Parts: sequence; C-alpha cells; structure tokens
Amino acid sequence: MPTPLTPATIALIKATVPALEAHGLAITRRMYERLFENPDIRDLFNQSHHGETGSQPKALAQAVLAYARHIDNLGVLGGAVERIAQKHVALNILPEHYPFVADALLGAIGDVLGEAATPEIRAAWGEAYWFLAELLIGREAGIYREQASRPGGWNGWRDFVVESVTPESETIRSFVLVPADGGPVLRHEPGQYLGFLVTRPGQGVLKRNYSISCAPNDRAYRITVKREERAGEPAGLVSTWLHDHAGPGTLLKVSAPAGEFVLDRADETPVVLVSGGVGLTPMVSMLETIAATTPARPTWFVHGALNGRVHAMRDHARSLAAGRDTIRLKTFYAEPEAQDRLGDHYDAQGLITADWLVAHTPHAAATYYLCGPKPFLASLVQGLQRHGVPHDRVRFEFFGPADDLLDAPR
Repeated sequence: MPTPLTPATIALIKATVPALEAHGLAITRRMYERLFENPDIRDLFNQSHHGETGSQPKALAQAVLAYARHIDNLGVLGGAVERIAQKHVALNILPEHYPFVADALLGAIGDVLGEAATPEIRAAWGEAYWFLAELLIGREAGIYREQASRPGGWNGWRDFVVESVTPESETIRSFVLVPADGGPVLRHEPGQYLGFLVTRPGQGVLKRNYSISCAPNDRAYRITVKREERAGEPAGLVSTWLHDHAGPGTLLKVSAPAGEFVLDRADETPVVLVSGGVGLTPMVSMLETIAATTPARPTWFVHGALNGRVHAMRDHARSLAAGRDTIRLKTFYAEPEAQDRLGDHYDAQGLITADWLVAHTPHAAATYYLCGPKPFLASLVQGLQRHGVPHDRVRFEFFGPADDLLDAPR
C-alpha cells in the first residue's frame, strides 16, 4: 500500500473541488494535449475515445472530481480503481508510463488555473496522483501475474488468427480467434473483453476492446462486432476494418482477457441478463456459461433491438434456451418492420424499462447484469435503484469511458 496522504494534502485537495467543478474538463483536455505530444504515449490509448468521440476527457474529468470529493474516504472508489486497472491491463499500461501522465496532469492544472494553481496545490495534487498511481500499479501487477501464471495465459500482445467469420445481422459479425502458436487460450470469466492492437496505414496504431461472446474454453475466443457507421460522424475505424477486411487467416494482436464486469458463477440465485443492441455480446457469454454449467439457475435473457434486421444471435439464444424451463427469453423491438412478426421474431414493441423488469422478473432476489448504450443503461440503473434493488445487485457495462454513470454504484 502507498504511504497515506497527509491531512494537509487532503485539505488542499478538498479545497480544489470548486475549481474542478468549473474547469475539470478544460484541465483533462489540456492534459491529453500535453500527453499526446509524445507519440509513444499517445499510441498507448484508445484514440476513438479522444479524436472520434471525445468522451475520454469528460470521463477523466468526472473521475478526478470524484477522487477529490472522496479523498478522505477512498474506500467508496474501490470499484472505480478496479475498473481502471482492468482497462489499463487490456491496453498494456506499465509502471514506466505513469510519470508521463503525472507531468501532463500537473502541467495542465497550471495551464488552466494559472496563478490559482499555487505551488502548494500543485504539490498536493502531485502527492495525490502518486498515491492513486501506486494503488493502480500494484493492482495491475497482480492482474498481469495472474494472467501469465494461469494455463493458456500471457502478457503483452499475442498473435491470433481469425478462424471463421459469421454474419449475425446486417450490422454485426462474429469472429472466432485461435492462437497463431497453436497453444491453448486463457479461460476468461464470462463478461470479460479482449484488447486489440491494429496498425493501419495512414491511421497509425489503433487500440480497441471487444467483449468475448462465447463461454470459457481452452481453444478459442469469439468476438461479436458491430460495424459502426453514424451519419455525420466518423465510422468506427477498427470495426469497419474488421467487417471489410478480416477473414479466415487474418492475423490480429490480442491482449489477455480483462474486465471486472463478470458473471458471479458461485451464486446460483436468479440472474437477469439485460442488453441493448450489440451490448448482448457479454450476455451471450454469460448465457452460454449458465446453459452449460448451471442450467437449473433461474435466468432471464432480455434483449432490445431496433428491428429484426439488426437483431444479432437470435437463433443462438433460442437454441440455448430450448428445452430449459429455467431460461426465459424476452425480446423488444423499438421500431419493428413489416416483416417482423410479433410473437415470432419479437415479444414486445418499445424499449425495455425498469418498470417492466420489476414486474416480470424476481427483483427481490435477482442480480441484474446490464450492457448497452448510455441512455439505455442510465434509465435502467437509476430505475432499478428507485425500485429498491440494492446497488450490489445492479451491475453494468457499456462500451466506452464510464463518464455519466461513473458515480453510480456497481
């Protein structure tokens, strides 16, 4: 454990909360500008959260503000520390990278706050940064050791080969990946993701995380990827490349499974798996695992899609539930089309709501696992909590930085 923060440092950090509320986003934007002046450091990060969407500076601003607010009670941030450590491991962040971030952050505080960033305040934030950095470095070292020591495990980037590609809908495809060295894979926890490093001419080094969409095994991973194309916005650089160019034999660099959003397999109480769009990928991993290992566990698989054209893995989910009264499927289409038949292709029109979940699932006993877009998650997380579902039984994951939901309990 790092040396505890001094009372004077805690008081100074707390005193900066109003400044962070007013200028936190400007500080984190400036921090990344400084940090990315070094191309080696820039390439460590997922640039889709910076150049493509700009969401990472906001997420970091929220995280820094939460850290300052709770600097005298850091136990409440334990979940955030674990989440950050898992993300860092997927990106292969190492201890030698932390000084660059420290210099960029402290420099940005001075740039944005000017004379208000007194030497005392800069020193306090330096101490606070390194306290958190040492926590993360220690946890990340533990994750790296665990990954390397388990059967099939590794650290760094390992070469995988695309074995097969399966269209799942008009916009989603599954890719089965096997190690190029012919060895086994590390058995993941259902819900975890893989990190990918892709180098494209003219685009540099691109890093992305994709959830594993199959049950744990020793041979292969499957990822299920949506082709990201939005009117007026950049297309997903890596997802588009995978859809257009990755086929059997394509070589990909992959980091070991990571992530803290995982199915509790030791608990056989009811579970409700709720997903929106491509958020179903970790849920399919969980559903496959339950069907194979604990088929008597009461399970609800609730999925929302726009319509049948983009509904992925419908037949696969049905095959997992077939003949099992304990696994119940429910599908919502927000905008069903003429060819989508109620009662056949989908079960209800509209959006999944917390009210529906409370009325149709055992909310007094179940654990809810949620994955999907931010508005989907915000509505369900807050709605379930309003209905009295305890924080520790509402677990969620979405693809991207956890900004608006950062302070929501996991």
